[in-house]
Amino acid sequence: MPAGVSWPRYMRMFVASVLSMFAGAQVVHQYYLPDLSVPEIPPKPGELRTELRGYKLREEARAALEKIKNEQKLD
Repeated sequence: MPAGVSWPRYMRMFVASVLSMFAGAQVVHQYYLPDLSVPEIPPKPGELRTELRGYKLREEARAALEKIKNEQKLD
């Protein structure tokens, strides 16, 4: 018996912890929306640029909303 608990209880806790890790990874993946595309030609050293597409989309939406609000104030 690992850690002084029965095998069935140990296995339930193990499965629960693995499932929670998978769920947490999925939540982070959905929040940041990483670019998982693989380019045909790998970039040269120093050319690799990483961006957070989810963050960029939210920033663009926020800027567009501000632009619309400013246009409405002018009318």
